[in-house]
Amino acid sequence: MENNFHYAYNAEENQEVLNIRQKYLSQEQTDLQRLKALDAKVKRAPSTFAYIYGSISAIVMGAGMSLVMTDIGSVLGIADGMIPGIGIGLLGMALALTTYPIYKGMLTARKKKYAPQILELSEKLLQK
Repeated sequence: MENNFHYAYNAEENQEVLNIRQKYLSQEQTDLQRLKALDAKVKRAPSTFAYIYGSISAIVMGAGMSLVMTDIGSVLGIADGMIPGIGIGLLGMALALTTYPIYKGMLTARKKKYAPQILELSEKLLQK
């Protein structure tokens, strides 16, 4: 009597199948996941604003420096780029200096807005 039974076990393949399967199972979000998501939500908007606003202000300041230090003003049709360059550079510097206070204000406002939910979830998690 001949046995045609053949069994091959591959741990890596099975783990990959389980990982893919897990993606399609409906999952309830845990309290810790909700807490992390809320914390990220609080920080996301102020951080995004700060990166964009800070980058734009650095570009404005760099444009002013370019007018002062190079002959790009003559290419643009500006006879003497020193005065407009200083003004544009100072504007960019002022914008850059206001980035952090605006960021802190936005972050504080968002913390106040989401504090009750975050405190409630963290209290629930600490009680477990």
